[in-house]
Amino acid sequence: MRVQRDDLTGSDIAALLQEHLNDMNAVSPPESKHALDLAALKASDISFWTLWQQQQLAGCVALKQLNTRQAEIKSMRSATAFRGQGVGKLLLQHVMTEAKSRGYQQLYLETGAMDYFVPARSLYRSFGFELCGPFAQYKEDPNSVFMCKQLTV
Repeated sequence: MRVQRDDLTGSDIAALLQEHLNDMNAVSPPESKHALDLAALKASDISFWTLWQQQQLAGCVALKQLNTRQAEIKSMRSATAFRGQGVGKLLLQHVMTEAKSRGYQQLYLETGAMDYFVPARSLYRSFGFELCGPFAQYKEDPNSVFMCKQLTV
């Protein structure tokens, strides 16, 4: 599998991100949805990568700069056909390595509190992410779980 920077113009990534938004709409109340759409992911403070196995899109992840010391993981998603094959681990390793190389000291994320998100929360915990309070623009929300990892550069 290979990870590459993505300009978000391909139909494969558009479809995967739409699937992500559809799932978030199905499991999260409107006031608790924090998934970014395709246009929002093109912001200048966001870097975006896709993971490919040969010619098949296996997943994606984004890194949003919060400030010079902190960043947030956004839009981490495994394609349905690749679930359970380690895509999440590869994406998380990639984005953590990238965050460290940029000199970030903390890496944050927000995920859902519902059962649907148990696998994601388990993955993040296995990489050393710990529960924290809301960060950046987030507010306390019973439907959200906030996590942070201290990075050693």
